[in-house]
Amino acid sequence: MSTPQTIEKVILGVDPGTVVMGYSVVHIVKGEIKPLVMDVIKFNTKLDHYTRLAKIFEELSKIVTLYTPDEMALEAPFFGKNVQSMLKLGRAQGVCMAAALSKKIPVFEYSPRLVKQSIVGNGNASKEQVSGMLKAMFPGAEHSYLDASDALAVAVCHHNQTTGIAAPKHGAGSKKNSGKKGRSGNWEQFIQQNPERLK
Repeated sequence: MSTPQTIEKVILGVDPGTVVMGYSVVHIVKGEIKPLVMDVIKFNTKLDHYTRLAKIFEELSKIVTLYTPDEMALEAPFFGKNVQSMLKLGRAQGVCMAAALSKKIPVFEYSPRLVKQSIVGNGNASKEQVSGMLKAMFPGAEHSYLDASDALAVAVCHHNQTTGIAAPKHGAGSKKNSGKKGRSGNWEQFIQQNPERLK
């Protein structure tokens, strides 16, 4: 029997990383996004890379079992000049995908530019701008780690993309960039902003 609070869909958003992994769970109720949780899992940097990959699979599998999402959304891999960093993040993304696919949960990928565009209306927005917009959209949705807000952002982006909700226009506080950066530029900027996630 349906109720006014019937959950139409559960979306798991993930911001992969081998040191810090952000995740969020949102409920879709009457077509609206209701954030349930946004948090991070931190991995011991003293562990070797492969052990951390196993931990990523283990921890994300627990999250999948606990919240039983209908779909998982995460950022698509970058392509750039820093091959080693790209490889490590790509492996983390692949393990995240495997954790969902092993439970027959569909996986969707979105570029960082599209995620930012969907939230802020500016594909070159900073992580802080994305976090600030999410706080305005969902009062109380705050976390000390931007990885958590990034995970919420990708979940919101997925809902917007699958329901045809248009991205917001450039708002006051978002700076429009007339120059286009290539994929390598985006990756290099990401590495500069997140060196701790790729150790």
